[in-house]
Amino acid sequence: MSKVAVVPGSFDPLTNGHLDIIKRAVKIFDEVHVVVMNNSSKNPLFTVDERQQLIAQATAEYPSVKIDSSSGLLIDYAKSINAAAIVRGLRAVSDFEYEMQITSMNRFLDEDIETFFVMTKNQYSFLSSSIVKEVAKYGGDVSALVPETVNRALKKVYT
Repeated sequence: MSKVAVVPGSFDPLTNGHLDIIKRAVKIFDEVHVVVMNNSSKNPLFTVDERQQLIAQATAEYPSVKIDSSSGLLIDYAKSINAAAIVRGLRAVSDFEYEMQITSMNRFLDEDIETFFVMTKNQYSFLSSSIVKEVAKYGGDVSALVPETVNRALKKVYT
């Protein structure tokens, strides 16, 4: 039986930290669905379609990666594709409390879907989409922090 995992996020934009988590999930699971969660309370820089395209370009070398989006509950999406697991990245202790609450709720909603936490590499522990956008907005060089396609997209938006 094929083991399917979901790597959820807003990915606005995709960073090398996100990409690291995706690549590591690919090594463990047969199929990895990277799901752009459309949070209506956020004001994203990129549309859902643009984010999906940027992720697809950055993960093109991994045939087991599928790109999708959802505006509902993550656990419902995971159930709809028969996922065995949700894979989440942790940067620091500060992420843990929030992630524990989300994981506990997901477990309450469906105890058959496990959540796996992957510690980010130290070089990405400070990295977030928000900080990347802020630096790019003011002309800072984020090329070492995001895939090249994302870097070009950010330059296009901010120049």
